[in-house]
Amino acid sequence: MSIAIHPLRDGFAVEVSGIDCTAPLSPDAVAAVNAGMDAYGVLVFHGQPLTDEQQMAFTLNFGTIENTGYGMPRIHFRTEQEARPLAEGIGDFSNVRGDGKAIDRESRAYMFKLADRLWHSDSSFKAVPARWSLLSGRSIPSWGGNTEFADMRAAYDALDDRWRREVENLVCLHSQMYSREKVGFTELTDAERLAFKPVRQRLVRTNPRTGRKSLFLSSHAGAIEGMSGPDGRMLLHELTEFATQERFVYSHNWQVNDFVLWDNAVTMHRGRRFDPAELRDIRQTRLAGDAMTIQQAA
Repeated sequence: MSIAIHPLRDGFAVEVSGIDCTAPLSPDAVAAVNAGMDAYGVLVFHGQPLTDEQQMAFTLNFGTIENTGYGMPRIHFRTEQEARPLAEGIGDFSNVRGDGKAIDRESRAYMFKLADRLWHSDSSFKAVPARWSLLSGRSIPSWGGNTEFADMRAAYDALDDRWRREVENLVCLHSQMYSREKVGFTELTDAERLAFKPVRQRLVRTNPRTGRKSLFLSSHAGAIEGMSGPDGRMLLHELTEFATQERFVYSHNWQVNDFVLWDNAVTMHRGRRFDPAELRDIRQTRLAGDAMTIQQAA
């Protein structure tokens, strides 16, 4: 079966067929996925009943796995009872506890994950931000839970000359403290605040393979160097509002065994509401980035 793509949004996000993500990939398939990500930013594969091991094998065709932790024993503040024994390198982005029940809405893990409903770019809070994220849908709730993606290349292209001149050389500070504060999650220990120390990121990035520019926005961005706090946050708010207009957005309505890949350098994404009493089992692999967007402060 030949590899084919079906556009989901003009110039952004495509459905891919003709590739079995559960099996070893041919060189042609690897090349097609790489080219597709550079061209479209989001790739959707249907009918991919992946195991953790198969998802990991697919991911490793394209780079190395990012270390998603901060030296903490479990992801997203899960307790020992809330953690599940997934394969090494698989990020548990579900609401499922170790006993198979839904995570309690009063737990830190639940409240911390609420900020994923804000527009963000994965790991923009790290000095070397993530390259790709790859998300497998194993169990889907009966309503809601869509993942929305915004095309930061198209948003940059749509800026007028005044906006471009203003943002071209700006540097932002990113931290998970900023995104969590926006949803009221402020109870962090001194050690957690030290781990979440803000990092510097360019506001405008250039894809080294295509030369195309994009905005690098995220809910993790909470300040702009050289601006007062209120001015910086208002500029980030206005840019995010502009960049997430419907004309730039693709909303993915999950089906069981969907496998969705996106490039964090050229997209933002967010999760949408669903019934927290229902199980939503989605598992992520994340590729490490290649380099800093800008030198970090000492």
